[in-house]
This record gives sequence, C-alpha cells and structure tokens, in this order.
Amino acid sequence: MKKGERTRDHILAQSAAVFNQHGYAASSMSDLMLATGLEKGGIYNHFASKEQLALEAFDYATGLIERRYEAALEKRNSAIDRLSAVMDVFLEFIHDPVLPGGCPVLNAAIESDDSNENLRQRTKLVLTGWKTRIQGIVELGVAKGELKADTDAAKLSTIMLATLEGAVMMSKVCRDATHMRMAASFLEDHLKTLLVKEAG
Repeated sequence: MKKGERTRDHILAQSAAVFNQHGYAASSMSDLMLATGLEKGGIYNHFASKEQLALEAFDYATGLIERRYEAALEKRNSAIDRLSAVMDVFLEFIHDPVLPGGCPVLNAAIESDDSNENLRQRTKLVLTGWKTRIQGIVELGVAKGELKADTDAAKLSTIMLATLEGAVMMSKVCRDATHMRMAASFLEDHLKTLLVKEAG
C-alpha cells in the first residue's frame, strides 16, 4: 500500500471514531485534526470536504460491521444458526463495539433523520442491506424445509432488525446489557416456534 493510501486509511479510521462519538454535525475540523494528527490541508488533500469525509467514514464504519457479519456467518449452515449469528453481531455492539460510541448505524440514523439527507440515504441503504440479509436467510430456511412454510420472511426480518437495534439503543442509554440479552432471548424463543418439527 502506498503512503498516500495509508494516510487516507488512517484519516478514515480516526475520523470514523470521532464522528461516531461526537456526531457528524458536532465534530469540528479541529476535532478531526487532533484525532488524525494532520493539518486541515493534509486532510483536504485526500477528501474534498468534511461532508465527503463524513460519508466515507460512515462507509468505513459499516465495513467493519460487515466483516463481523461475515465472520459470524462463516460455517453456519442452518437458518436458525445463521439468524443466531446475526444476533451475536448485535450482542457484540454492547460488549465490543466496532468503534467507540456504539453502533455507527444507529448513531447515524438518529442524527441524520432531519438534518443530513445524504447520510440518511447512506444509513437507509445499510439497514436495507441488513434486512435483506435476514430475509434471505429466512426464505432459504423455508425453501429447505427448516422453517414453517407460512413464515413471513419480510415481516420477520423487519421485526428482528427493529428489535435488535432498539435493544442496542436501550442498552446504550441505560448502560445495561440486560435489554439486549432479553431481546435476543425473546427472538430465540420465537424462532424456535418457526422450526419444522421432524416426524416421529
């Protein structure tokens, strides 16, 4: 990797942590300069604006989560095991967040709702991708005869994602992981009711 590429990656990694802790609007260039150890010109040499840096830092943060998904899903074959792996990723947000400040997607979703349309669209794209992943797991489970034929994959994926992200928020605000554990336990119990029982 060339020096310029290393510097750019360094800026993204450090800036992603700043944005995730302080918010995209509240993070100043001074904050970013302090975190990266670079002058304003050094940052702008790689990014045309703070807005571009913020969006790419968000992409960097969600890329870290994507790698966790890939690792969690590796060697998980059944639908239930793969859905449990998805829940494991959310549980990690509480005990071992990818960045200081909690879940980058939740933070961006809250901040960008009314103030930053580009960031909102970026966040929507990531959430849609997560929902699609869950829905695909459920649909494949139905097709393979693991889950009941009348399982509504679209509804289940929305409920799972909303429950898990809501539990992340409650656990963060209350500083109590019990909320996430209860949400995961509830979902696990519900998923068991969707399993096709073997004859005999």
